[in-house]
Amino acid sequence: MNLSEPFIRRPVLTVLLNAAIVVAGVIAYGRIPVAALPSYNTPVISVSATLPGASPETMATSVALQLEKQFQQIPGVSVMSSTNTLGATSVTLEFDEGRNIDAAAVDVQAALLRAQRSLPVEMTTPPSYRKVNPADAPVLFISLTSPSLNPADLNDYAEHLILPTLSTLDGVAQVNINGAKRFAVRVRVLPDALAARNISMDELGKALASANANSPVGTLEGVKQTLTLQANKQLRNAAEFAELIVSSKGGNSVRLRDVAQVEDSYESVRTAASYNGERSIFLSIQRQPDANTVKVVDAVKAAIPAFRAQLPQSVSINLVNDRSVSIRDALHDVTLTMLGTIALVVLVIFLFLRRFVATVIPTLSLPVSLVGAVAMLYGLGYSLDNISLLGLTLAVGLVVDDAIVMLENIMRHVEEGVEPFQAAL
Repeated sequence: MNLSEPFIRRPVLTVLLNAAIVVAGVIAYGRIPVAALPSYNTPVISVSATLPGASPETMATSVALQLEKQFQQIPGVSVMSSTNTLGATSVTLEFDEGRNIDAAAVDVQAALLRAQRSLPVEMTTPPSYRKVNPADAPVLFISLTSPSLNPADLNDYAEHLILPTLSTLDGVAQVNINGAKRFAVRVRVLPDALAARNISMDELGKALASANANSPVGTLEGVKQTLTLQANKQLRNAAEFAELIVSSKGGNSVRLRDVAQVEDSYESVRTAASYNGERSIFLSIQRQPDANTVKVVDAVKAAIPAFRAQLPQSVSINLVNDRSVSIRDALHDVTLTMLGTIALVVLVIFLFLRRFVATVIPTLSLPVSLVGAVAMLYGLGYSLDNISLLGLTLAVGLVVDDAIVMLENIMRHVEEGVEPFQAAL
């Protein structure tokens, strides 16, 4: 008995089994993740920490070294490397093959908590970590440009309007702003002017901090209502900061403009983004691990008209690096390949055998095989990506070859006088 004999002897079972495969494949096709690359958990974790204003040497000794001391206690770490730049540290941990990435992430989190006591007190933002995965690359970028608005205004729209809305869409894991230009007042101290007025840097820093406070004072309770008292001395632009009194020694008031250059600027002047030569703000959108890239991009595109209605007319929204395009093209190519293959197979078989029934067999076997493959991919936890689509494209030829060989062999036996049922066996 060969493998096909039970299915030949039980045609009803065979038809029902093929119908079940088709139904399972159709259901799986609507649920299977679609991405550019396969998603897999590599045993690599990246840790990042920031300390604004610190030199690379300070980051190496005060931050990276303290983190590495704790990471050395984690079992299974094979390679540990760190990169230190101005105000930032990145530590990459590579684990032994077979190390569970989720368990390693728990160990890294515990090590970060232990290292917190050794890190500089000026580090207000704790270090963070993420699992490294090639499939985590952004699926879409959104560019905001305007010929009339300054980058700070564009940044406010991106941060307070677009980012919160996109973060709530199904399948969106994270939305980041690239080339951020948050408004800030930059104070460039003049050392000679400070020394001439006998003012230290510490005194200047304390004067700036105390004069820019926003803290509650208490409450004023009445018979019918209670009022909250708040001392709001926050300054909002360079002109207001310039008039700030930083010292009153000897009855002489020293204002900030006397000892420093004050200007409206941005938090970071070392990063910038441009689109077609225009200054812009970019938002990068990352999908969740099991999300469908095509559906995520479609959801983002559906939200764009609402953003355009709320933004000034001078603001242009452009979509950049849409990774769903290559996926759509790959799916389109597979579909064309399958349809073209079926048409050619039907034509060739009909021309040589001139039997309608003989042409139906390979016509049905090819789509049933592909649909069943999609169901199996979904059941095993894989996704439709460039790798799996390439495999399906190659498999089309194998299925067609096998179908034609089997059909030709059966027809040869039939022409020799063997009964069709026995010829199929």
